[in-house]
Amino acid sequence: MSLTTAPTKCMDEKKGQEQTKSAWFQFLKSVITFKGDLTSLTAPPFLLAPTSIIEYSAYWAEHPKLFIAPALEADPELRALKVLQWFLSTLREQHASKDEQGRRKKLKPLNPFLGEIFLGRWVDESAGVTELVSEQVSHHPPKTAYKIFNKANGISLEGHVAPKAYFSTTINIERKGHGVLHIDRHDEDHLITMPKVHVEGIMTFQIAPELSGVSYIHSSSGYVSRIEYASKGWLLKGKSNSFVATLSKASEPSKPLYTLEGQWNKSYTIKKGGDKSKPTAAVDLAGLRRTPLTIAPLYQQHPLESRRAWRAVVEAIEANDILAVGREKGAIENAQRQLRREEQADGRVWPRRFFREVRDSEDPVLARFADDAAALQPAFEGGASNDEGMSWKFDEDKYCRTFQNAAEGVKSPTHTRFDSGIGMLDDEIRVGA
Repeated sequence: MSLTTAPTKCMDEKKGQEQTKSAWFQFLKSVITFKGDLTSLTAPPFLLAPTSIIEYSAYWAEHPKLFIAPALEADPELRALKVLQWFLSTLREQHASKDEQGRRKKLKPLNPFLGEIFLGRWVDESAGVTELVSEQVSHHPPKTAYKIFNKANGISLEGHVAPKAYFSTTINIERKGHGVLHIDRHDEDHLITMPKVHVEGIMTFQIAPELSGVSYIHSSSGYVSRIEYASKGWLLKGKSNSFVATLSKASEPSKPLYTLEGQWNKSYTIKKGGDKSKPTAAVDLAGLRRTPLTIAPLYQQHPLESRRAWRAVVEAIEANDILAVGREKGAIENAQRQLRREEQADGRVWPRRFFREVRDSEDPVLARFADDAAALQPAFEGGASNDEGMSWKFDEDKYCRTFQNAAEGVKSPTHTRFDSGIGMLDDEIRVGA
């Protein structure tokens, strides 16, 4: 009996792979001819990852010990080095083409809807509790605001990211936005920009994201890290996922104090001085153990929390049920369109839950870097904020008030149209629950 079933299974798998490749090339044709931001394109179900982009904020603090390490360092030069090392540790899981089990990741995460939230915390014996608050503050164009903080160690990360995708030889993604790591005990800020991403292997269907270009970390204490990225066949020894990072004084950027070189998905060496110096240490990024993010059970989550809102879509993706994916995803998207039409007709704006929009010119953190043109240039030319020069800031009063109300039993109205909370009644929209 195995002689007949095994070939049939192989033929079914081969047929499925051929159909997937055919659908991919049909999608690629639409990408090549599309004019505008590719994030607005609807990707075929087989490309969809069972995760919303809003969850990507969690990559910043998967290693709580590394996240808090700068706060425990007294020397400003070594603090800047620890900030750089923490940043490098955030790249592997976010951008690697395969997961920890060696399975190839799906290319396209779910586009968050306006008002989507993602909350969680990391609990580590030595680092304590690190909390995450993330909210989709804009849908057109897409923008995610986030706040990560460890109160016990007095360190926090705040920022927003606005991805923009376009086709030029391949699929390219720019992450407009910036992050600011703040250390309380030194009243120190580190302004962080993100590298660009391009997709390799689109013609061979061996799809893999690669980092490119340059990103920076500028410290208010007078140090700057410059990270240059390259991929196979390019510069930097021609290896995939390569980078060279230098840490220098902002006043002497051509004189590196440290040089870090390697692959952001595997390992790197640290040299004291320039590139020709001998390595003094090696760091195994692949061996870093991630601390699991703890989130509330689905039944305890707010209807707008990501995993509850997308539950039916994720279940359909994991079941490889293409029809159910389209049906469930379409229900959320259509409900969102209806909400926007109702808001526009009534002259209302969706109330943001945990963040508020401020002008860059009024941001006290950015004002610290006002005299450092080298810091602000990559931030804003790279798209630190939107075209109007606005950023999103965490509103701690709103955050505390929300959880205080929950503790006192003050509940928002029940969402009766969809358990996902996407299709709401008019009175629920006004409350902004």
